[in-house]
Amino acid sequence: MRQRLLGQEAGSADWLIGADLLTDRVQGVALRSMAAPGTAYDDPALGQDPQPAHMDDYVDLPHDADNDNGGVHINSGIPNKAFHLFATGLGGRAWERAGQVWYDTLATRGRIARDVDFATFAAATAESARERYADAPEVLDALLAAWDGVGLPVS
Repeated sequence: MRQRLLGQEAGSADWLIGADLLTDRVQGVALRSMAAPGTAYDDPALGQDPQPAHMDDYVDLPHDADNDNGGVHINSGIPNKAFHLFATGLGGRAWERAGQVWYDTLATRGRIARDVDFATFAAATAESARERYADAPEVLDALLAAWDGVGLPVS
């Protein structure tokens, strides 16, 4: 949203979520960083940003409300980083081609289940890219490289 309002290209955006929410008393830049998950804050009161950027660092938690329903928010750094890599790999505005692939994946009924895992979601984004950008193979290439970059190779 911020990138669109500012008219930023993917390569020049800061990729921060909630950058304006922290006070100057908090040691950090935002709630989340899509470009560098796990680096948004390191504060004595809040602790260190726990988000992993790669499947090697996936946090396996019990699937209940006390444990972030399996780490859904903590582990969101992985697909966030994949989207960042995808959008910056394509260049241009993130909401155009990369955003369209994500939108198509999330908005297409039956493509993903409510409890989808990362590998299935990654495969669904590849299917969306193949469908929408059949005549632009660089889109699928950038997407596959992005998922590979976070440890989720998609065929």
